[in-house]
Amino acid sequence: MNGDFINALREIQKEKGISEEVIFDALESALISSYKKNFGASQNVEVEMDRTTGKVKVIALKEVVEEIDNEYLEISLDEAKQIDDKFQIGDFIKIEITPKDFGRIAAQTAKQVVIQRIRDAERDVIFDEFINRENEIITGQVQRISKSNVYIDLGKTEAILPPVEQIDGEEYNQGDRFKLLILEVKKTTKGPQIILSRSHPNLVKRLFELEVPEINDGIVEIFSISREAGSRTKIAVFSKDPNVDPLGSCVGFKGSRVKVIVDELKGEKIDIVIWSKDIEEFIANSLSPSKVLKVMANEKEKSAVVVVPDYQLSLAIGKEGQNARLAAKLTNWKIDIKSESQYKEECE
Repeated sequence: MNGDFINALREIQKEKGISEEVIFDALESALISSYKKNFGASQNVEVEMDRTTGKVKVIALKEVVEEIDNEYLEISLDEAKQIDDKFQIGDFIKIEITPKDFGRIAAQTAKQVVIQRIRDAERDVIFDEFINRENEIITGQVQRISKSNVYIDLGKTEAILPPVEQIDGEEYNQGDRFKLLILEVKKTTKGPQIILSRSHPNLVKRLFELEVPEINDGIVEIFSISREAGSRTKIAVFSKDPNVDPLGSCVGFKGSRVKVIVDELKGEKIDIVIWSKDIEEFIANSLSPSKVLKVMANEKEKSAVVVVPDYQLSLAIGKEGQNARLAAKLTNWKIDIKSESQYKEECE
């Protein structure tokens, strides 16, 4: 071990962001194990490494006793007095016992420890960076696909897009770039595992925050989102400033803002509706693009009967009931849709 090794450690610290002291501590622990393995496990030893020169010393820790029972762990009072007259029974003495060829063992151990420490520290750095970014949006490139899992290159690390978080029908080919939601970051024995999502409603929320400055600035707020990934999303918004139109802000000039989001989601339809404190008005808005004639809300049961024109019934319900289902999720109310003629018949 020499100055070159110390310089190499400093380079590692700069490049990898790993504390020099962390590596030194790990090295000293590993060198104790190496010494015991090669020169006897019965001794109580410490390893000291000079932080400037890289020189390694093996130190035996021995207790001062009257009679020696174990020469590896004890030293007589007479011998101790020869080292320093101040030593008394029960004191501990440090004696250097560095073997001649210990430098070779130290160099081999150092290489293994440094490699392992670099791996561990890189994993810790990645975990610390991404654990604080859960629920954020990130851009990644498809690296490989294995057993329906899509592995995404995030630069410093690889993340996983499991089948359940993929958009049905969306193709993932090597080299494709996507915006994804960091859903969860977990610590595992193999390092941090980063779970991504393309299907979570919060991905749409984050995309609107990116594209709509008024949302990012807090002037326009997202009240709720309901999503069936790959097919359709409803998003309810409102404005804190009466002079700012929340719908216009989200749609953008000639639909420019919402188009960017639709393109990113590969053509997923997005209905932007206005949230209102008046639940009947909000329920009517939530069924967009259908026109609504009347809403009768039951606050106690959180259910509502909605009347729509006869020709708008299928539009209000949507294909396979999707529009009504998304509106119910958006408002968190049970919605029963009736055509005008159905409602009149029932009333009669």
